[in-house]
Amino acid sequence: MVEAVRRHVGVGLVALLLSSAAFGTSGPFAKSLIGAGWSPGAVVLLRIAGAAVLLLPVGLWQVRHRLREVRRELPLVGAYGCLAVAAAQLGYFQAVERLAVGVALLIEYLGIVLVVLWVWLLTRRAPHRLTGLGIVLALTGLALVLDVTGQRTPDLVGVAWGLLAAAGLAGHYVLAARETTLPPFTFAALGLSAGAVVLAVLGGTGVLPMKVGAGRVDVAGASVPAWVALAELVVVAAAVAYVLGVLGARHLGSTLASFVGLTEVLFAVLFAWLVLGELPGPWQLVGGLVVLAGVAAVRVGERRQEEAGRGRDADFDLPTPVA
Repeated sequence: MVEAVRRHVGVGLVALLLSSAAFGTSGPFAKSLIGAGWSPGAVVLLRIAGAAVLLLPVGLWQVRHRLREVRRELPLVGAYGCLAVAAAQLGYFQAVERLAVGVALLIEYLGIVLVVLWVWLLTRRAPHRLTGLGIVLALTGLALVLDVTGQRTPDLVGVAWGLLAAAGLAGHYVLAARETTLPPFTFAALGLSAGAVVLAVLGGTGVLPMKVGAGRVDVAGASVPAWVALAELVVVAAAVAYVLGVLGARHLGSTLASFVGLTEVLFAVLFAWLVLGELPGPWQLVGGLVVLAGVAAVRVGERRQEEAGRGRDADFDLPTPVA
């Protein structure tokens, strides 16, 4: 029988904030590689596959005496790899080919709305009104942070790819929050491995273009070997980020985790300022405060539901397998 996971909000918040910060570092380094002629598909495949190779030995060692449990969890891991890794990455990178980066990222983060709707559909329990307010505040703040005002009508094909990325993002929060016998490290390692296989197949069939660029790239005004940027993307922006993301989602649940994950945008803006000198404008700073207000509203809404006795948790967990 699967043991219930004790949730610690403090641990979950710290883990997810560190995960968001790690994910936020990917922008400057990926931009340096793409600017040197590397295709987005090649960058994302090397990032995910490298992280899988790094995490898999330790992940399998943790469950070396529980291989039967691992086999039982493979469908969940496969779904996570397809949605949270492959779909999210492929959808976003394809979307930015047709849309402004800010517009593509905003569409991807509509995944937080999909999480709330998914919870509502399967539990038939309407979200608290403060959760609804949190949705409005978070998306409004996100629009300000991304500074997407004044954009022309987006390409519909790009929007479709962005919605695929949104579905992948929602899948990350819903699937990572599910109770499972697999440790977060093992779950992340297997999920990344599954996602890498999917991306490799897409690359091999020509769906995802693969091109290796120059051997040196520009990072923060300095010329460094391309492997340095790739190492950062693999170790920090993928391996560390995914492990902490799974750990945090298990402690917070899918709904709250999806809103805390919005801070990735804030960290991305911060690192772009520190590394690339792209200073955020006043409206972006205001937007950051609005996003945080949305996160707080969601948390208060969940607590109100708990106090009202409408469920064990204010969040939804997918049904757990029975041994």
